[in-house]
Amino acid sequence: MSKLVECIPNFSEGKRPEIIKAIADAIASVESARILDIHSDIDHNRSVITYVIEPEYAVTAGFRAYEKASELIDMTKHKGVHPRIGACDVFPFVPLAGVTMEEAVKLANELGRKVGEELDIPVYLYEYAAKSEERRNLANIRRGQYEELSKSIAYENSKKPDFGPSQMNLKSGATAIGARGPLIAFNVFLDSQDQSIAKKIANAISESKGGFKFVKALGFEIKSRNQVQVSMNLTDYQKTPIFRVFETIKSETERYGVNIGSSEIVGLIPFDATADLVNFYLRLQGFSKDKVLEERLRQTATVSLHI
Repeated sequence: MSKLVECIPNFSEGKRPEIIKAIADAIASVESARILDIHSDIDHNRSVITYVIEPEYAVTAGFRAYEKASELIDMTKHKGVHPRIGACDVFPFVPLAGVTMEEAVKLANELGRKVGEELDIPVYLYEYAAKSEERRNLANIRRGQYEELSKSIAYENSKKPDFGPSQMNLKSGATAIGARGPLIAFNVFLDSQDQSIAKKIANAISESKGGFKFVKALGFEIKSRNQVQVSMNLTDYQKTPIFRVFETIKSETERYGVNIGSSEIVGLIPFDATADLVNFYLRLQGFSKDKVLEERLRQTATVSLHI
């Protein structure tokens, strides 16, 4: 069985599909690269491309993505509700079949050095690839976003990048490259236009505010839908599963007299997380994962799901 690593780069462009297609085509041009999912959002002005690739080709494909994003995305003109620091804002490597976390960290370092040296983009390593405890948390790196980092990177020692120049690349911005386990990006839309409610609910479930461990959450206004959104990353879905967070959000919305309109998964979701949802909500007797599906899970680690 081939070794596989999953890559989930996030790009600061969600309004022009031709640009995201050009970046995806650049990735797909590399041997063994297989695009699994593309998710774009006009309010976040952000796109997530999920693909798998054999590790020996992973740095080449990642670099081509950065090259194309640097060519086509201008951060001086970017506006969106999602925190960001660069054209390719974040690039995680997730070890899959036959790949260790140590190998994923090595890939993050190789790509980071290449992006920093050849494209003059400041690179920050995060999660398992981080050089300091402070930078394990992506939110710490992105605090203040592109605008504040542009001012502080040159004179604040804490903002010095791991690779690349200690000054902002004004067009391409900066980037965070890391290695991590699988996470679930999960958004819940509320039938309300009151952003303060979304922020209160996000605070109630976010680990940093005393909520669930392994949950990062923010509240956004989604103007295109006339709704607000609780946007989440579940960084360990096995210890804090989707249904537990969702049921808490339901309870919180009742407190504020609003309803849940819908929810969505951004990108892909591990198969065992869907099994947890089936077991919790349907309570099927004798339900277990099919062995064929388990074998496919070992090969690809993810399946697509939109709620």
